[in-house]
Amino acid sequence: QVQLMESGGGLVQPGGSLRLSCAASGSIFSIGVISWYRQAPGKQREVVASITRNSITTYAASVKGRFTISRDNAKNMVYLQMNTLKPEDTAVYYCKIPSTGAWGQGTQVTVSS
Repeated sequence: QVQLMESGGGLVQPGGSLRLSCAASGSIFSIGVISWYRQAPGKQREVVASITRNSITTYAASVKGRFTISRDNAKNMVYLQMNTLKPEDTAVYYCKIPSTGAWGQGTQVTVSS
């Protein structure tokens, strides 16, 4: 089973940007959908963005227009570009392969001045 590892989190000021990366341990070429989720303190985990094998994307309403999900099948990588970050974007961000249930360990994103 493909394993996932996120990176790229950190502390950023409101209005700033971060790029999260999700590295897969094996080929993602045949994997249909890969998603980014987030979980804020005291809240349920929620889906942020998803991308299909053919790079069709969907976004949560709260991040649409600010976040961009992409994938590089040749490098077995999935990315989440986050722009115009807000304090309410503070959360642990995870990538997931819904078809297998595989999760990464998460990366912390903190948006604060």
